[in-house]
Amino acid sequence: MSTWFVSRHLGAIAWVKTQQITIDRWCEHLDVNEVQRNDVVIGTLPVHLAAQVCERGAVFYFVSLNLPAHLRGKELTPEQMCEAECTLQRYVVTGG
Repeated sequence: MSTWFVSRHLGAIAWVKTQQITIDRWCEHLDVNEVQRNDVVIGTLPVHLAAQVCERGAVFYFVSLNLPAHLRGKELTPEQMCEAECTLQRYVVTGG
């Protein structure tokens, strides 16, 4: 079992390093074919990739933020992520 963190954002990477989570695999873009049953994938994946992660028997956690409009599309610091109430929320996503 591996825990993945998928992000290209330096602030998100720095934030997760403060969260008492051991990350085994860091990547900017996820190759879903490498994900194994019982892996944990953390990130902000497009819904179709999140569904593929779940279909492979892995667990998906979304990096969730209550982001004000003026911060959208900007690189965030770990402090800004905390201010935006960043949490990890587990989702089970199925294809349709």
